[in-house]
Formats: sequence, C-alpha cells, structure tokens
Amino acid sequence: QVQLVESGGGLVQAGGSLRLSCAASGRTFSSYTMNWFRQASGKEREFVAAISWSGGRTYYADSVKGRFTISRDNAKNTVYLQMNTLKPEDTGVYYCAAIVRFPETNPNKVGYWGQGTLVTVSS
Repeated sequence: QVQLVESGGGLVQAGGSLRLSCAASGRTFSSYTMNWFRQASGKEREFVAAISWSGGRTYYADSVKGRFTISRDNAKNTVYLQMNTLKPEDTGVYYCAAIVRFPETNPNKVGYWGQGTLVTVSS
C-alpha cells in the first residue's frame, strides 16, 4: 500500500518554472517506478514523466522533453518534477503515481494515485 500527496502547484506566467513534489508513505516506495501524469480540463489524463525505482532511468513525453526533469529521493520517499519554460498548454492537474512497470504511460494501469496539484500557466 502506498499513499501519495502532491504539492507545489500554483499559478505561473509562461516561461516560468515550478517544482512539484510527491511525498509517499509506505516502506515499499523505493521498489516502485514513479510517474507524473496530468489532466487538463475536459481532456483525458496523460503521461508526463517516469523514473525507475533506483532513479537511474527516466522517460518523458515528447511534449515536455527538455523542459521537465523528474527525480526522486528514496531516503525521503519523495519524487519531484522540475518544470521549466512552462507553456499555457502545460496547465492542468498534475498527479503522481506509483507503478510497478517502467515505463508505464497508460493511466489505466496505475496502481496508486495522489490527489493531484493544480498548475496554471498564464500567457
């Protein structure tokens, strides 16, 4: 069982940066691949980034590659998403997710979700 709590969302102007955090409870955090997904209003939830259990492998959606960086600190049971050069189309609720498989881009395969944190990028 893993419980996830996201934080760090907010309102930012286009071109700005935000850093999201996802704190996990449970002793098995380090055994999971951790993902970030996002969901814009009226759209389906989509994959953003994934990081393997060790942090040695990462995988990104093409839309965020080169702008976003996913990282994790297993000692703190926390995964991060550094978002730079934000665009209005990055607006949405961002969710972290714990998954066994790396990478897993299908949100229907996710085992555990956080409650989400809202990111709004103004133009």
